[in-house]
Amino acid sequence: MMDRFVTISGCSGGGKSTLVAELARRGHAVVAEPGRRIVREELAGDGTALPWIDGTAFARRAIAMALDDLEKAAAQPGLVFFDRGLVDAAAALEHLTGEPAIEAAARRHQTHRQVFMAPPWPEIYLSDAERPHGFEAAVAEYERLLAAYAALEHELVILPKVPVAERADFVLERVKVDRN
Repeated sequence: MMDRFVTISGCSGGGKSTLVAELARRGHAVVAEPGRRIVREELAGDGTALPWIDGTAFARRAIAMALDDLEKAAAQPGLVFFDRGLVDAAAALEHLTGEPAIEAAARRHQTHRQVFMAPPWPEIYLSDAERPHGFEAAVAEYERLLAAYAALEHELVILPKVPVAERADFVLERVKVDRN
């Protein structure tokens, strides 16, 4: 596995993007969530590959974007933190279509063995134009992601529900310990 590529996954609205922004603020290379980037592009354009319109097209675009992100991240030195990624997109496609996408993604998903999972956190969950689904759908997605990453034998590390600076310290300490 590529031990310098670290995935932050988990519940939609669980604070992943805020954590990744904090890691970037601290000087680490980061990769923004493919899904949010796709939604922004689709809302600015024809809007056909939105998860609430055509989830399959959305998941396929997310897979392609995540593969491109992995390739580009190889040029980055040091740790690279991913806000979601290939397995997340593959889990969505498999859920929607039944295609065995997770196992195929695993062969190309070269990342750190630890995956940091943002748990459901109703106190901070918000819907918005880019995330119109409710909390129950976010929790169901979280459960699917836990199963997908566990099936790929990643070590799941549940992020504590603490302020973002403490979350970032937690992640960096865990990764540092694992790299020693």
